[in-house]
Amino acid sequence: MLLGCIADDFTGATDLASMLVKGGMRTVQLLGAPGPADPVPDADAVVVALKSRTAPARQAIEESLAALDWLRAAGCKQFFFKYCSTFDSTEAGNIGPVADALLNRLDGGFALACPAFPANARSVYQGHLFVGSVLLNESGMENHPLTPMKDANLVRVLSRQTDGTVGLVPFAIVEQGAAAIRRAMTQLKEQGRRYAIVDAVSDQHLISIGEADAGHALITGGSGVAMGLPAN
Repeated sequence: MLLGCIADDFTGATDLASMLVKGGMRTVQLLGAPGPADPVPDADAVVVALKSRTAPARQAIEESLAALDWLRAAGCKQFFFKYCSTFDSTEAGNIGPVADALLNRLDGGFALACPAFPANARSVYQGHLFVGSVLLNESGMENHPLTPMKDANLVRVLSRQTDGTVGLVPFAIVEQGAAAIRRAMTQLKEQGRRYAIVDAVSDQHLISIGEADAGHALITGGSGVAMGLPAN
């Protein structure tokens, strides 16, 4: 296997698996973290569907790490933590805490975060998440009963959920392509940032982001980012 994916809900896992299949990867979706005795599928990618989006943070971390450990033992070379394209999460997580735990387990040190999915009217510009033409916090998501999103600035949102620091790879750099994105992420990592929110308003941006992130152990984002992974 090449790519191991951990999704925080079943619907998102299915979207992700479909995206990978469309890109030419033989993909298997599993419900829940497999156990040591479970067989390893003959596939290029495996997507583990959890129910961790609104679970207590400790439970979400434990389940996500269990999935990661199984995927690593199965031989995966890169890992993808998939969350919703609306980045919905409480002030305390679970996106930040789970990403922190996965990075620590992988000794990764740095990961990008990009929930953009332009085909579904989700875009990130100057670090702000838009739903169609309106900011996330004006889209109705601010009234979500479990994960109300009252701030569209993803740098701020993720910063509140992690003990690391968060930078931004802005639109002007993303427009220049994969090499420019890669240089910007390297600079942020050298500055001590743990995460980079990456702007994306088109499918081409997502493809470039995937190419730029080919050497990173962990990617985090919505299923749109998976558009750029099969080519790697």
